[in-house]
Amino acid sequence: MKRITSLCLMVGLVALTGCKSINLSVSKTESDAKLISPPLVEKRETISATGYAVVTVQNHKNPAQQRLMAIRASKLDAYRNLTEQVYGQQLDASSTVADMIVTNDTFRTKVEGIIYGARLVSITPVGEDTYETTLSLDRDVVQDLRVLYMSQLGLKGR
Repeated sequence: MKRITSLCLMVGLVALTGCKSINLSVSKTESDAKLISPPLVEKRETISATGYAVVTVQNHKNPAQQRLMAIRASKLDAYRNLTEQVYGQQLDASSTVADMIVTNDTFRTKVEGIIYGARLVSITPVGEDTYETTLSLDRDVVQDLRVLYMSQLGLKGR
């Protein structure tokens, strides 16, 4: 029995001398970066815009045509809101003051730009008389749009 215990101890010691410690600390070398695979689903940053339109105010007598026109109007409103986010908004304002009292206040806004690559997220009825359209645009495309727009402005200025 003593001999078997001694033999097991010897085999165990020989086996343990062949082991090597492994460094488990995280290092950020190029070889480590190659071993890490990209995520299965890539999350892309987007901006989104929502537009609204009322069905009954559409200029048509046929209710079905009014609904289609409201859907189209809500989509255009969403594009306008997206354009505001990408390019901003020009605001003109004037005020008239007489006897230290504001007698007239006027605001006028203008949105101008080019939008391409927008993705239609949803078109949904809201209540009984309104449609809501949501669009999204990748942030990578936003920078491209701004560069394109500024180059167009430069060409017009010549």
